Amino acid sequence: MLATKFATRSACHRHWVRLSSTAAAPSSYKVVVIGGGAGGLAVSSTLSKQLGKNEVAVVEPSTIHYQQPLFTFVGGGLKSFEETYRPTSEVIAPEAQWINQAAAQIDPDSNTITLADGTKVAYEYLVVAAGIELDFAGIKGLKSAIGKNGVASNYSPQYVQKTFEFLQNVREGNALFTMPATPVKCAGAPQKIAYLAEELFREKGIRDKVDVNYYTALGKIFAIDKYANAMNEVARSRDISVNLFHDLVEVDGAAKKATFKVLGSSPQAGETVTVPYEFLHVTPPMKPFDFIKNSAISNAAGFVDVDKGTLQHTKYPNIYSIGDCSSLPTSKTAAAAAAQSYVLKHNLLNQIRGTNAPAAEYNGYTSCPLVTGKNKLVLAEFSGYTGAPHETFFFDQAKEHAFSYWVTAEALPAVYWRSMLKGTWDGPGTIRKFTNPISAN
Repeated sequence: MLATKFATRSACHRHWVRLSSTAAAPSSYKVVVIGGGAGGLAVSSTLSKQLGKNEVAVVEPSTIHYQQPLFTFVGGGLKSFEETYRPTSEVIAPEAQWINQAAAQIDPDSNTITLADGTKVAYEYLVVAAGIELDFAGIKGLKSAIGKNGVASNYSPQYVQKTFEFLQNVREGNALFTMPATPVKCAGAPQKIAYLAEELFREKGIRDKVDVNYYTALGKIFAIDKYANAMNEVARSRDISVNLFHDLVEVDGAAKKATFKVLGSSPQAGETVTVPYEFLHVTPPMKPFDFIKNSAISNAAGFVDVDKGTLQHTKYPNIYSIGDCSSLPTSKTAAAAAAQSYVLKHNLLNQIRGTNAPAAEYNGYTSCPLVTGKNKLVLAEFSGYTGAPHETFFFDQAKEHAFSYWVTAEALPAVYWRSMLKGTWDGPGTIRKFTNPISAN
């Protein structure tokens, strides 16, 4: 709430100008982009410059844009919350038209979307970059417990500051960190905060009184073996208990108890385990937004059904998708969205201009910077399609490194604001031939 008030005041005049122009905006555009997150802005910034003023509209209900990769650092007490956000009016390209509403319905057969107020907007081309919905209601008792009772989540700007506040209050007992069974954005974040919390407990001299436990619904600590081996070793060396196939299903905030359902094929599968906690960091289940799931553009799982190479819809050729709401079978990260943005822009502009240039192909690149402590980080880079590492630097990025921490904590946040949102950062592919010329890793 404080962030919203501050940011709204800081850009009051510019925000009013953008909103007043929205009121008189045309109802039809060459390109409509649903979503003003990292992927949506990376695409819309370039397209609006290429196609001209008001040819591109961005449908985005939030007046605040958050750099979500920084939330782990906020939750760990390493950065201030104020570093994570800017007014949306300041990060949308001036050539684009901002429609400050939520999308409510997509009708691909009539090339229209319906906004939350019932207004219809027509498009020639549609880019769906809506992200993914946090489902706090998907865990029994969580909505009433979170933000108090020692329960926090780095995934929400509403609760991220509670993480460090509650961690500082821990004196003894169990500190629990969870990962759900659903697809999530930034799949490394659930364990990052466990490492930062463990470090904090050591610094406070209470580590021997606090049990640190990571509970994941998945069967591995990390999807890619090279980095899974590294993270297992980090957890082992720091006495962090890793509990696989444990899915959080209920939180009793008043009693400070968390209940997990055992998944997998073990004899205990289907049983529940209840664990008392002093601190609980929850990664909520996540799901596609209803307006996508209930439309003709979604697949059976509710994500926008696109070709994994070209990012073009499998049925509607004038529709593309990027990022967390897409069906692309790779980890949902800002790094992935950056690489995807190049492919999408290349292919969509070729289609608009009627050129016969070869289609660009996305190779599944993504990155999960796994913070393990102050000035320590395992920089996982890989293809979600093949599982092969795609490391940018010449050293073994599966090892904890201070340089990897600096890149993630200092360099990439600047790149995000100054380049990615402006459509000029397509990921590290172009620099890798200089920084890792022989693909040493």
